[in-house]
Amino acid sequence: MFEPWGVFVILIICPLLGGLPLISWITYALKRKQLSQVGTGNISVSAAFYHGGKIVGILAVLSEALKGVAAVLLTRIFFPEGSFWELVALIALVIGRYWIGRGAGTTNVVWGFVVHDPLVAIFVSFFAGITFTILQSRKVVKFGVLLLFPLFVALLHLSDIPRIFAAVALAGLMGWIYTKIPDDMKLPAQEAQTESQAMLEFLRGDRAMVSLDEELNAAIVGEKAATLSQIKRWGYPVPKGWVLAPIDDPEGLTEFLQPSELSPLVVRSSAIGEDSEHASAAGQYETVINVTSPQALQSAIAQVKASYDHPYAVQYRRDRGLNDTAMAVLIQQQVQSVYSGVAFSRDPITQQGDAIIIEALPGSPTQVVSGKITPEQYRAFVVETENSYSVQLEGQGRVPQSLIKQVAYLTYRLEKRYHGTPQDIEWSYDGQTLWVLQSRPITTLLPIWTRKIAAEVIPGVIHPLTWSINRPLTCGVWGEFFTLVLGDRALGLDFTKTATLHYSRAYFNASLLGDIFLRMGLPPESLEFLTRGAKLSKPSLQSTWENLPGLGKLLKRELNLEKDFKEDYQKRLIPGLSQLAQEDIDNLEAPELLARVDFILELLRHGTYYSILAPLSAALRQAIFRVKDGQIDHSVTPEVAALRSLSAIATDAKQVLVEFEPQQVFEQLKQTPEGEKILQEFNELLQDYGYLSEVGTDISVPTWRENPQMIKQMFVQLMQGNEPQAGAKDAINSIFASKRKRSFVQRRVDIKGRVTEVYSRLLAELRWSFVALEKIWLKSGLLRQTGDIFFLNFDEVRRLVGDEDSSLIEQLDELVEFRRSQFLQDSEIIQIPVLVYGNTPPHPLAPSELYSDQILQGIGASQGQAEGRVKVLRNLQDVPNIDRDTILVVPYTDSGWAPFLLKAGGLIAEAGGRLSHGAIVAREYGIPAVMDVRGATWLLQDGQRVRIDGSRGIVELSNDLRPE
Repeated sequence: MFEPWGVFVILIICPLLGGLPLISWITYALKRKQLSQVGTGNISVSAAFYHGGKIVGILAVLSEALKGVAAVLLTRIFFPEGSFWELVALIALVIGRYWIGRGAGTTNVVWGFVVHDPLVAIFVSFFAGITFTILQSRKVVKFGVLLLFPLFVALLHLSDIPRIFAAVALAGLMGWIYTKIPDDMKLPAQEAQTESQAMLEFLRGDRAMVSLDEELNAAIVGEKAATLSQIKRWGYPVPKGWVLAPIDDPEGLTEFLQPSELSPLVVRSSAIGEDSEHASAAGQYETVINVTSPQALQSAIAQVKASYDHPYAVQYRRDRGLNDTAMAVLIQQQVQSVYSGVAFSRDPITQQGDAIIIEALPGSPTQVVSGKITPEQYRAFVVETENSYSVQLEGQGRVPQSLIKQVAYLTYRLEKRYHGTPQDIEWSYDGQTLWVLQSRPITTLLPIWTRKIAAEVIPGVIHPLTWSINRPLTCGVWGEFFTLVLGDRALGLDFTKTATLHYSRAYFNASLLGDIFLRMGLPPESLEFLTRGAKLSKPSLQSTWENLPGLGKLLKRELNLEKDFKEDYQKRLIPGLSQLAQEDIDNLEAPELLARVDFILELLRHGTYYSILAPLSAALRQAIFRVKDGQIDHSVTPEVAALRSLSAIATDAKQVLVEFEPQQVFEQLKQTPEGEKILQEFNELLQDYGYLSEVGTDISVPTWRENPQMIKQMFVQLMQGNEPQAGAKDAINSIFASKRKRSFVQRRVDIKGRVTEVYSRLLAELRWSFVALEKIWLKSGLLRQTGDIFFLNFDEVRRLVGDEDSSLIEQLDELVEFRRSQFLQDSEIIQIPVLVYGNTPPHPLAPSELYSDQILQGIGASQGQAEGRVKVLRNLQDVPNIDRDTILVVPYTDSGWAPFLLKAGGLIAEAGGRLSHGAIVAREYGIPAVMDVRGATWLLQDGQRVRIDGSRGIVELSNDLRPE
């Protein structure tokens, strides 16, 4: 019974012992520092020395050494001394150290092995010491030891096969961990605790000969060198180069390189923080060219390093709030340039469009970047298909156009490599090869804001009051989800910057989302997959493993979604809505209305959580189970249910009024008992769905209850029209058939529909509360006209109710008028860019031309083909008659648009994807639909004949452009 207990100790106790965070406790107790939140986040002996100093480091060594010794001694209680089980115990200890304690376990193994086999330990230490003294390379020593100690075990214990296998396994495990875990020893030594710097500089002997062929860390060698090493490893031509980290002695490198007249070098800055997304530092530091001797190389290195402390460079960092760090130096073979220049993957002046801007000249690139000579300028457009690409070029000069096109495509590909982040590229051509000399983000074009997602979530032109309520709700819940998955890796992320307004429209921060996805280890297209049905590549096994705890928490919430929502629905949301419905808001005073608003907002905080999680859950389940769109029933969704009910009432009305005047339908129905019954059903529908509006997420838009004219008009059109086509009926029947199956996907879609109903009701109650408050202020003279309250933000509303800001009251008329003028000006902008670069975008430009061959590309959202005349609807203020020859062109589709799709022959939308409101309704009624057609409401004209293919996602423009 003794040995099984020994196995238990090894497999259970040893991993727990390895995971015991003694180093973390010691560092926090003596220095009040959390090692998991500084440096690399690695909790190791080197991190203790680096961030805690000599005393903390010594105590860390002792604590980890004791763990290794304890594991071996514990094993000897159950097994003979020198048994292979002692090495198994060290393996278990290291596993716990890595997975639980976030360390490599080197100290554990070293001291544990000293106790296990002193003779092997002595031999290995002797050879390791000699190797480090000669080569000064920690990397060589570290991995060399992993080869030596299994070899010595085999030589000294040739007959002990289990022991040899255990030694090999331990060495293999340590080697794998070394490739996965970061090392604080590689951080700049000058930033370490003072008493530890000398030791760290000695141990980091492998930094003297670092080349661009290696994977480099920007925190050590700067963004410029790290980026060039990455581009070189991707396979792009980058001149051969070497890097001196801030603490490295240049003597060895200068002796090795031996520059000459035939092989000149260029010495460049690679400061920590230079060429980053936050600051380019362009022109702030020195570059020395034509270095042709070792003496000149030493002088150039010193000159470049000294430029870090130039007054203008110091002031540059201060102006941008950048910390003073250190200067690494990049030394490269100099390209004998025939032509050279710079290229911008996006126009940094207009800040929009797809043009690539290239500046070029014969000779050295320093002529272009110096600003002393005016270069030739070119504009290029790259059009890439699945198997080929073409480049359209504007501009002429001495530089061959074939080379400019090659530069354009290189620039285009590098931007794609950096997930769409605009790039500023320095290039040179030597007559044979196009070399990349530098690539950095165009800082003035960051962050990147995307309309593709926001246009579906919060469409249309947005009033300040709506935004001041929607933004914190949405950003807060997204932040909660991301923090849940990322854990400590969410540190430094500002989720309040997830969204903003440009041109009074909502945009999401693509740069922030990209950073989040990278930290999560997900592919950059993940969010588009969830919202627009884009193809999703698989995340790596490593990133999945690292995010497993957070993903597990998120999965738990997804699995509990139905139970949690039902509980909230019954205990909080429905009672809250009932309480709100029973209040007579017209008799409430301003403070009471504000309290009512706060109550609604508290309910909305819960509702927002479900309004985000439910659609994501439904989309993921549909993708996982591969359920087709046509097999899903969306009848629980309020706008779908309202449309069906309205269609049924219209059918009954046609039987009552065989002949009728469209303008007199409601008066004619009043004349008979049957007609009165129809009107009663219509009013009940209006009562049931009166909380819906043209834009469900915008509280400034009147609800159906306030403005029933639109529904009345649709009711009349349904009476005038025919029954839905046969294909639509078959689709509805198949939908109901699939509903009976109650699949995993369908249950989530049903929850999504109920969430939409609750959320829409709460937003309607919120709107009605603000409208009631506005009436009080209109009566008192505080506001001048209806709708003024929606040009205030919520904080201003709160201050006005409290009557605590006299300056706001004095400036109120001027403030409202300014915002109204800005809102109207933004409303007149027809073509809104999908992407906005930077925080101060210019007025949007109209697209210069259509796609080639008169074809517009979008996302196929509802299969089938249709041909007809275009009718552009930018809003629902004046809806015309619609028939099967009408192809509706709209900016987006929300609940207000849905009823009009029933009569149309097809749908084209500027925004949205396969999961948008319009796509869902179009599929139910068999109407072809193409979503995400950029600039559709601007490019297409009323009466223009088009042919749409909802399967391929294309719109073909006919030559017949005559209006009807």
